[in-house]
Amino acid sequence: MRRIALPTFFLLLMSISGSSVAASVESSVWGKTPAGEEVRLFTLRNASGMEVKITNWGGYIVSLKVADKSGKFADVVLGFDSLDGYLGKNPFFGCIAGRYANRIGNAVFKLDGVEYKVTANSGKHQLHGGKEGFDKKLWSAKEVPNGVALSYTSPDGEEGYPGTLKSTVTYTLTEENGLQIDYTATTDKPTVLNLTNHAYFNLSGEGSGDILGHELTLPTDQITATDDDLIPTGEIASIKGTPLDFTAPHAIGERIGADFKPLIQGIGYDHNYVLPGSGMKLAATVKDPASGRVMTVRTTEPGVQLYTGNHLNGVPGKGGHIYAKRHGFCLETQHYPDSPNHPSFPSVILRPGEKFSSTTIYQFSAE
Repeated sequence: MRRIALPTFFLLLMSISGSSVAASVESSVWGKTPAGEEVRLFTLRNASGMEVKITNWGGYIVSLKVADKSGKFADVVLGFDSLDGYLGKNPFFGCIAGRYANRIGNAVFKLDGVEYKVTANSGKHQLHGGKEGFDKKLWSAKEVPNGVALSYTSPDGEEGYPGTLKSTVTYTLTEENGLQIDYTATTDKPTVLNLTNHAYFNLSGEGSGDILGHELTLPTDQITATDDDLIPTGEIASIKGTPLDFTAPHAIGERIGADFKPLIQGIGYDHNYVLPGSGMKLAATVKDPASGRVMTVRTTEPGVQLYTGNHLNGVPGKGGHIYAKRHGFCLETQHYPDSPNHPSFPSVILRPGEKFSSTTIYQFSAE
């Protein structure tokens, strides 16, 4: 087991302030893939005692422990106790989703006049990169200060996508109790790309029940409208004053059962919100009144998918907990779904000589 400690001067400052926890990165063998490849688990800790566990199988966030208003720590992401749960079919519990996260309609798109057919794995559509997306790959791993950098090379033609794509996703635990995720990628042929993390959060602690009492604020009153298969129509729709409008704080469960077409289509919230502005910006704020935990999401991405665990149907999770419908929520920062088929959407095309770069920060506090 290896440990990366903070510089001596920072440890001295912590000693003066009375803090006894040193920031660290630890690595251990977590198991093997069916092919016999070694899988590792990385544990990141900061001086405040926040702890994150990441595995290089699929880049899953395995555990995320943060303090409540009383200083009590709890794991706030859904998942499994062992590698086996992540090796099998699961609801993308905290993985890296790609090469194209979210949906591609009819599993086909055109790029520079050439039609590409990608693997359909959600009816006739593609979801989260296909049958063996980035969540089902073993990433190479390198420890970095207060984090871990995961890298994967997706070969030309994998799941139908053109170009050899080299991606790196770096997880860093900040001293401000933020989990920062930096994504970079390059390609040797024109391709399309959309990377995100698919963590399911429950700020009361995983296994504590539903998230319907969590209070959500989103800084936008626009979504990408969809058809009944949740494939975008191309319209940027106003949701001002509707049950999808979270520009003022609302409990997630307050209007989730409303007789409103988009909620009926998604069986709850499963929508891409169009974020205003450019650069690093606010994407969402969530507060759990019971624990006092607050999560703020900031991103350089143009959209964020709100998903409320509508299809969780009794998944056996950590500690014998059973995850049922709406026991977790996702805030997946992203480019818009089906962007390759909608030229008016922000471009997801990556060309040789270019470098894709994106950052999302999940920041935690309590009040």
